[in-house]
Amino acid sequence: MSERALFITGAASGIGRATALRAASTGYAVAVGTFAGDPYDAEAVVAEIVDAGGAAFAVAANVQDTDELANAVDQTLARYGRLDGAVANAGILKRAPLAVLEDSDWNRIIDIDLTGVMRTIRAVTPHLTVGSGIVVVSSIAGAAVGWKGHTPYTAAKAGLIGLVKSAALELGPQQLRINAILPGVIESPQSLDPVNSGGADGLVQSAAAIPLGRVGQPDEIAQAILFLLSDAASYISGQKLTVDGGLTVVWPS
Repeated sequence: MSERALFITGAASGIGRATALRAASTGYAVAVGTFAGDPYDAEAVVAEIVDAGGAAFAVAANVQDTDELANAVDQTLARYGRLDGAVANAGILKRAPLAVLEDSDWNRIIDIDLTGVMRTIRAVTPHLTVGSGIVVVSSIAGAAVGWKGHTPYTAAKAGLIGLVKSAALELGPQQLRINAILPGVIESPQSLDPVNSGGADGLVQSAAAIPLGRVGQPDEIAQAILFLLSDAASYISGQKLTVDGGLTVVWPS
C-alpha cells in the first residue's frame, strides 16, 4: 500500500502533467489520467516520475465516460490501496464565436469542461480517505472575467464555481474538502495554440498587462494545487484560489 495516492485527469500535458510531477516529488503515488486519442504521452510522464524515484502509472480516464472513470479509480485503488486526493483537470478549448457557434461544439465543451468534472468528483468521492480533498481546475476566464470568442469554455469554467460550492456542502460532513483553482495566463500547450487561443504572440501581449510582468508556468499552478490538497489547507473548502500574477486586479487603462 502506498503512503498517499493522487488521481489526476488530463495529466499528460500542461497543468495536469506539472501537477503529476510535483505531486510525485512530494511523495504521492500518482494515477496519470489520459484518454484514447490524447495527443500527449501519459507514459512519458510516468517514466519521468519513475526515473526520479517516484511511483506512477497511466490510466484511461475519459471524463466523458462514467464507466471508464469508475474503472480508472478502481485501478488506482487496486494498485495503491488508497486514494488521498483528486485533481479534476481535464478540459478542452475551442475558439467558437457566438455567430458561428454550433450546438455540437457547445455540447462537447460543456460535457468535458463542466460535466466531466462532475463525473470525476462523483467517481472519486466514495473512495477518498477522511480529511483529503479534490481540486477542480477552473480559470479566470469565466470564473472572473469574460473571453471573447470562447463562450462555451467560459460558461463551463464559471459553472465549476457553483459546482464546487455546492459539492463542498455535501462533502463537508464526510470530512472531505473541495476547492477550485483559477489559473491566469499560463504557458501551456493550450495557450500556445494559435488557432484556439492566443499562441506565442498572445502570451507576449498578455505578459505586458500582468503586474508581475510575465505569464505563469504550469508548475506554479501545480504548487497551488498541492497546497489546497495539503494539511496546510485543512480548513479550506468551497473556495476559489486565483493564481494569475495579479492580472484580474488591474484597473482598466
